[in-house]
Formats: sequence, structure tokens, C-alpha cells
Amino acid sequence: MTAFTQFPASAISRLNVAIFIFDDVEVLDFAGPFEVFSRTRLNGGVASRLNDETAPFRVFTVAEHVVNITATGGLQVVPQFDFATAPHIDLLVVPGGFGTRRLLEHAPVLEWITTVAAGAPLVTSVCTGALLLARTGLLRGKRATTHWGALDTLASLDDTILVDRERRVVGEGPVTSAGVSAGIDMALSVVEALHGKAVADETAHYIEFRRAP
Repeated sequence: MTAFTQFPASAISRLNVAIFIFDDVEVLDFAGPFEVFSRTRLNGGVASRLNDETAPFRVFTVAEHVVNITATGGLQVVPQFDFATAPHIDLLVVPGGFGTRRLLEHAPVLEWITTVAAGAPLVTSVCTGALLLARTGLLRGKRATTHWGALDTLASLDDTILVDRERRVVGEGPVTSAGVSAGIDMALSVVEALHGKAVADETAHYIEFRRAP
């Protein structure tokens, strides 16, 4: 059974997508998947984006605390929820950025990811977010990838991980992706797995993103 088959058919119509953010998170790591999931519609076209009637995802940001997050480049972001107040999570996105290095030894974040993963049908990562998944043991014995500059670090965290140094998106659960812009490919691959290639391709067309083969 893959991660995608764990979604009950009745639940696929609207899933809660939580995107974890933290200080020194890479902007496109979280904003790219946010754009994909929040702009996906089961009925295509520009007009469908004027409301959420055919939106299959509810997307929100979560941080350890509801305080200003300073992303790379100095962008200030206010998370919508903290660990205690976040709604039920069906799909977790763990982005990367230099801030992940500090979090590798930060127990509250690692414990939260572990707890969410136990109840969420699907966990994903972008870039060095995979390092956090590795630290929690979620990638043990699985194929995974990360930013090209952190592939060796990923391998060093758990020698059972099958590190894929070529593909942009790897795995079915957790689903990991290479760096930065590859998070868009990852999100579109999830859309395709849940709602079909036509919906994913139409979403990519709407945001004017050329999908990788």
C-alpha cells in the first residue's frame, strides 16, 4: 500500500495541507507548494480560482509559535497556527533552508513532526526538510533526496536511507524533493497522484510552470 492509497475516497475531496515554517526557511520551499496546493481546482480555468468551490485542499502554515518568522532574504511571515492550535493535518510539507540545521537538535519540532506523521496519510519534504524527516526516523530504509548541497548530510544522518542523487522527486511516503524550485514538482506530483494528471497539468498551466519529465 502506498501513501496515496491511504486516503479514504471520501476524504480526497478536501484535505488539510499544513506547511511548516521556521526562521531561515527557504522562501520558495514553502511558497511554491503553497501556491500549487492553494491554486489547485478540480474544475479548470481562471474563473474557478475566484472561489474555493472545487478546491481539493485547504492550505495553511504552522510554526512552533505564532510569531513573525524571518525567512531567507529577510521576508517576514506570520504563521496561521502553532503546534497546539493547528487543525487536523492530512498532508504535511516540511520545507528546507539553513534553519533546518538548528532544528536537527530541537526536540519540540522533531516530536511534533513525529506526532503529525503518525496521524497524517502523507508527509512530504522540500530541499533540506528531508534532513528533519531523517532525524525523526521517517526515512529509515527508504529512498529519498534533498538539495544537492546536502545529499551527503542526508546520507550521514541515517545510513539506511537510499539517497537518490538524480531525481527531483522521490518516494511515495514520505515524498521528498530536491532543492527550492523542486518543491513545485513535488506538490504537482502529489496533486497528480490524488486527482489525476489532467488536474495536475491544468494547475501547472494556471501558474505557468513547466513540469519536469
